[in-house]
Amino acid sequence: MFGSKRLLTICSTVLLAAAVLTGCERKEAGAGAATGAAADSGTGPIKVGVAASLSGSEATWGRSTQVGAEMAAEEVNSHGGINGRKIELVVYDDKGQSQEMGLVVTRMIKSDKVVAILGEVASGLTMAGARIAQPEGIPMVSHAATNPDVTAIGDKIFRVCFTDDFQGFVTAKFASENLKAKKAAILYDQAQAYSVGLKDTFKDSFTKMGGTIASEQAYTGGDQDFSAQLNNIKSSGAEVLFIPGYYTEVGNIALQADRLGMKIPMLGGDGWDSPQLAKIAGKAIEGHYYANHVSPEAPDPALQKFVAAYKAREGQTPDAIGVLAYDAAHVLFAAMGKAKSLSGDDIAKELAATKDFPGASGMITLDEKRNATKPAVILQMKDGKPTYFATITPN
Repeated sequence: MFGSKRLLTICSTVLLAAAVLTGCERKEAGAGAATGAAADSGTGPIKVGVAASLSGSEATWGRSTQVGAEMAAEEVNSHGGINGRKIELVVYDDKGQSQEMGLVVTRMIKSDKVVAILGEVASGLTMAGARIAQPEGIPMVSHAATNPDVTAIGDKIFRVCFTDDFQGFVTAKFASENLKAKKAAILYDQAQAYSVGLKDTFKDSFTKMGGTIASEQAYTGGDQDFSAQLNNIKSSGAEVLFIPGYYTEVGNIALQADRLGMKIPMLGGDGWDSPQLAKIAGKAIEGHYYANHVSPEAPDPALQKFVAAYKAREGQTPDAIGVLAYDAAHVLFAAMGKAKSLSGDDIAKELAATKDFPGASGMITLDEKRNATKPAVILQMKDGKPTYFATITPN
């Protein structure tokens, strides 16, 4: 139920690797297979692409993506790989740019001959890559792109996270029921598909719950001065400020809001999730909330095993992106292990059949639109760290 603090019980991480190893014996792709099927030689390592923003303003997510995928691949390889063949990750930095993402995906498919692709975090980047992967017949699994249009691109595009339809509803419900807000303001990135989509779903949900939007303000990613927008919001009488942006801008917005003496709660989506948020905003972000896919504080054994391994490797607690990248990789590897060949069609068929997969972020089931049905958590910033507040379920 909405507002419940019950967390899902997650199966042991051992099941993740086991799921990959129990697949049907792989058969060679025959003549007439989908584009990309002939890329796999049938011997040697199996190449899987990883597209990540390893540089640029969202670089922490790129690193989390790479590490999560590598940890999953290492686990599977330590158990013999897929049908006796090791996984080889081909990692590229897309620099957080749509054009670069297109070049990266093209290179993976044409030059590296990958059989599938993991990534990206940002919805706009994911869609840029998906528009290339889909006609090439190469399955692509995003771990964190939440815009509903991502999987609508085609039957080879999947995700293991909830969509903005659900995230927007969750944040609106939290603002209405938990924060008791009747009037909300919105400050969003007008050039970002993620931010625009989440803004729209929050606005629609909040008004249906009886609330009103007192002020709707826009900025463009990379902006440094938000004073005009914040002053308009301050004078609007809003009781909560919804900021569906990424952590870099959110941190700066929080600082400037604090300097203006704004005391209303701020609320956001999973784009806030980064250790850099508190480093940028400091005390200005204290007490504010955001929706996310998972809380590292959850006591579930599989999650805590992953958190401990990630800490040992990286020296810090993983963000949700790292957890989701790990899950996306395991879902993909399990499908590859079950597929009768490594053609795009056969891998996609098994991906589409994913049901009750034991992920570190919870049980993963993909629906008919290749989207995951999962709960969301609300986190509150305390002492510079996101702390668990509540779990919101889809039903």
